Amino acid sequence: MTPASIRPATPDDVEAIVALIRELAAFEQLAHLVVVTPQSLAPQLFGPRPAAEAIVAEADGAVVGFALFFPNFSTFLGRPGLYLEDLYVRPAHRGGGIGRALLEHLGALAVERGCGRFEWSVLDWNANAIGFYERMGAQLLPDWRICRVAGDALERYRR
Repeated sequence: MTPASIRPATPDDVEAIVALIRELAAFEQLAHLVVVTPQSLAPQLFGPRPAAEAIVAEADGAVVGFALFFPNFSTFLGRPGLYLEDLYVRPAHRGGGIGRALLEHLGALAVERGCGRFEWSVLDWNANAIGFYERMGAQLLPDWRICRVAGDALERYRR
C-alpha cells in the first residue's frame, strides 16, 4: 500500500467526499439520516461563503479518507477553535497512519490559526476510535452532552 498524502480538498474531490460520508454513516448505523449530495456540499466547501473546509488523504491515486472541519469560538478562552465534524478512513486503508496524519494535520492547522482548542465528538460505543483519540492526546469530557435542534424542531424557530 502506497503511503497517503494529506492535502486540502478541491472541488474535484466533492463526489469522493460524499461517498466517504455515506460510508461513515453506514458504519455509524446512521445511513438513514444522510441527505448530502455533491451538489449540496460543494457550495458549503467552495462557495462564496464556505461553511466548512475539508482535507483528504490520497493513496494510489484515490481519495481514501477525509476530515471535514470548521471554526468555532471559546468565550472562556476568547479565542477561536477548530471543530472536527467528521473524520473517516476507508477500512482497507486503516492501520497505516492515515487517521493519525489527518488529525496531526488539523492539530497543526489549529496551532497555525491561533486556536485555543481542537475538538470533536465520538460515539460512546466506538471503543476503537476512543482509544485512538486518547492515544493522540484527546481528553474525553464526560460531563458534557451534545444538544441538537434539527428538522421540525428547528423549523419551529422560523420567524
